[in-house]
Amino acid sequence: MAKKLDPLLHNELRLSILSLLISLEHADFGYLLEKTEASKGNLSVQLTKLKEVGYIEITKTFKNNYPYTECKVCPKGIEAFEKYVNEISKLLNLKK
Repeated sequence: MAKKLDPLLHNELRLSILSLLISLEHADFGYLLEKTEASKGNLSVQLTKLKEVGYIEITKTFKNNYPYTECKVCPKGIEAFEKYVNEISKLLNLKK
C-alpha cells in the first residue's frame, strides 16, 4: 500500500512550480508565470506556501528599479518531490 501523497504537492500549480525548479538552478517570477500560465496572485500565494515549508527559497531584489523575484528549490523540496514522484509511480503501478 502506498503512503499518503504529500498534500502540499498534490496541487497542480505547486507541483508544476517544483517540477520546473527541479530542472533549473533558479527561475524568476516572470518565467514561472509564463510556464505555469497562472495568475500573478495565485502564483505568488503558491510560492509562499512552498517557501513556508522549506521546499523553495525566494529572493526579492530590484532590477532596473523594478521588483525582481527569484526562486530556487531547496534540498527539502528535492526530497519531497522525489518522494512524491515515487509514491505516485507506485499508485500507477509504474514501480514495484
